[in-house]
Amino acid sequence: MTIEVRNLRTHFATRAGVVKAVDDVSFAVNRGEVLGLVGESGSGKSVTGFSIIGLVDPPGRITAGSILYQGQDLAKLTEREMRHLRGNRIAMIFQDPMMTLNPVLRIDTQMIEAVQAHSTFNKTAARAKARDALGMVGIPSPEERLNAYPHQFSGGMRQRVAIAIALLHNPDLLIADEPTTALDVTIQAQILSEVQKLAVEHGTALIWITHDLSVIAGLADRIAVMYAGRIVESGNAADVLDHPMHPYTAGLIGSVPSRNRRGQPLRQIPGMTPNLLNLPAGCAFRARCGHADAACEQQPPETGTGHIARCFHPFSSAVP
Repeated sequence: MTIEVRNLRTHFATRAGVVKAVDDVSFAVNRGEVLGLVGESGSGKSVTGFSIIGLVDPPGRITAGSILYQGQDLAKLTEREMRHLRGNRIAMIFQDPMMTLNPVLRIDTQMIEAVQAHSTFNKTAARAKARDALGMVGIPSPEERLNAYPHQFSGGMRQRVAIAIALLHNPDLLIADEPTTALDVTIQAQILSEVQKLAVEHGTALIWITHDLSVIAGLADRIAVMYAGRIVESGNAADVLDHPMHPYTAGLIGSVPSRNRRGQPLRQIPGMTPNLLNLPAGCAFRARCGHADAACEQQPPETGTGHIARCFHPFSSAVP
């Protein structure tokens, strides 16, 4: 097993109160496995990824739980200890490639620095490794492209460079935070193919954070659906997508255009995501759920084995 997250809680202390961005989240990802972390904006997906890689800024902090990697609890490591792992054994691809790239430095300068930060390569060997990494993600004429600045690349090319930097050291775990959202579908498909190849050939564990179920359907081995800081359903991708147990998951799947008949209005989940500063008692989804009753005023238990849902009234068949 590459990474195991147990009962993780990441909270943000604000003047208005405590925001429970991640609240009792648990999952594990094995070598070569792809976990899709799915949910609406504000559900806690990105904060979960930032917590694993140690990039939660104040006033946010991990208040409970553990993140186990090779017997180490990442939540207890110092910043210096995390720096040895980050970018080396654990890497992250951000939604905006300019969070990775410095706009005033050439690509070769940035990639050589990333190589030498975690190896004893000299500059010539580091440049060769950087060139090969650019070629691996499909950038043409990689030797020439090393001499370019980020603004000389298109958005899709910049994202490929950011992915190449994340893959430089063949990490054990790669966290991808919606890296293809802003890209056209052709580039998106190529990047997804490269990432899948990495997982298969190098045994890299991958956490793919997204709100796009169509991407996850063809990529993930397992899916975890988040809502209001908690995982409300998890299981094998085929089980979750074909036979959702939680009403929220069913709503997400039902709102995908391909699931609706031509000419019919899109199905949608009523209401809005609750304020994390003032979550309702019990199930956070109950105000938007057509199946809620008095029992849902209590915190729902996990039901099922393998395919699990936090719900008092889980579905037992296909999308209703």
